Amino acid sequence: MSPAPDRETIIDQEHLKLLSIGYIISGILSAFGAVFGLMYAIVGAGIGTIVRMAHSADGQAPPAFIGWILGAVGVSIFLGLGSIAAVKFYTAKFLKQRKHRIFCMIVAAITCLGLPYGTILGIFSFMVLARDSVIRTFDQIPAPASPAAPRAVSPT
Repeated sequence: MSPAPDRETIIDQEHLKLLSIGYIISGILSAFGAVFGLMYAIVGAGIGTIVRMAHSADGQAPPAFIGWILGAVGVSIFLGLGSIAAVKFYTAKFLKQRKHRIFCMIVAAITCLGLPYGTILGIFSFMVLARDSVIRTFDQIPAPASPAAPRAVSPT
């Protein structure tokens, strides 16, 4: 019979579960922002194409690079927020698996830049991940599976 988990272990498990859910929500919000960056890129590329094809009454075309600059900014927003969303999803996964504590703390620091929700999530992450009991949980290495004992063959 295994010993019952103590109160501290139960609290740590619950807090890590809540942090994992928080990073999933934060990742979804970042991915949603990345979609807006992609829409911004499409609009910018469309403006660049339309401006290049259009001519004003005096025969001069307005500069097409403005639309392409908007498109480049949109692609940058898409790639940046998409990367941040992926990192947050990995953090949620690692919190569930109790692995890569330092990675989770680095992502918590980056998450603190997102006001106000990210700051709250990052600070709570630091508070939970700095506990000695949580550090011990992340440092535990699972015992390797012992190979099956060879069976004795009866001489029949």
